[in-house]
Amino acid sequence: MIGGVGRARTAPDKQGQMLSDVSTPRPRGRHVTIADGRRMHAILQEPTTGTGEPNAPLVVLEAGAFGFSADWASVQAELAGQGLRSLAYDRAGLGFSDPGPAPRDALAVDADLYRLLDAIGEPGPYIYCGHSMAGLHARLFAARHGDRVTGVVLVDATTPETIDDPGARRALQSFTWLCRAVTAAANAGMVRPLAALGFGNAIGVQGAADAEKRWAFADAAHNLWSTREVEVWAASAYQAMSAGLYPEAVPISAVFAGAPRRRRPRGPRVIRDHAPCPFARVQHEPGANHASLLGPRHAANLARSVVQLSESRRPRAEAPALDTDSTT
Repeated sequence: MIGGVGRARTAPDKQGQMLSDVSTPRPRGRHVTIADGRRMHAILQEPTTGTGEPNAPLVVLEAGAFGFSADWASVQAELAGQGLRSLAYDRAGLGFSDPGPAPRDALAVDADLYRLLDAIGEPGPYIYCGHSMAGLHARLFAARHGDRVTGVVLVDATTPETIDDPGARRALQSFTWLCRAVTAAANAGMVRPLAALGFGNAIGVQGAADAEKRWAFADAAHNLWSTREVEVWAASAYQAMSAGLYPEAVPISAVFAGAPRRRRPRGPRVIRDHAPCPFARVQHEPGANHASLLGPRHAANLARSVVQLSESRRPRAEAPALDTDSTT
């Protein structure tokens, strides 16, 4: 069931009072009521060119930590221009979606996404495209719903196995404390002036998506629930690993920001963590950083990597060979 959009959201501050962000923009897309009665915000983008292939996969776009549907605005426009349908959405409590029950781990995210896809009548097949932290969610979703997933695109994404690296654990601990500090600042209204000055949109999306990004950057509820996800990052990683490796018939494209690393190439790490799935390619985007990889300058190349994966859907024996030196 589809509901209205645009109402202001509230979030409890430290004293349990309610803060209302009266500057909430009217979001693009729509709200969808899922099976348990919560509303999730989603943007279903139809192709703007071509007639569309019958039974073509829906590209499911999953944002990283503190990200939501607005992150994918440039990529969705490019996918539509290249003839693919796509869905970007806000996880529970993020962006314009209602909060969900704790913990906000990968299992909860997977359950919510599956409910959302069911509510909007999208049974698959899917190409799952995940950025950053969404590498955890990609692994779990593909492992649990492999019969409906025909490809995965990992966009500068983490792998679950990284959690066992001591350096990565220390970095995650520092990041968690930073997230809590930002949430406290947003709750006190201290971040709002920065958003008014243009901060909060490192991706570089434009128009209405830019307004959504800058609003979420300062929104207390968005920061709170984003932090709740980061706090259970380790649990999500182990849930993804427990689900198993990607199904053997699911090809993967791994897209990295920046030129290839000579001393510590990232492609082999992804291959090792996710084998034995067939890889379509490893692509590098020179000049991109972790955020701008999703922005207007690189969106067309990222969309092309998704299109190539869609066109390569075939049995494992015919899957394209791994290309570890590909750059665009």
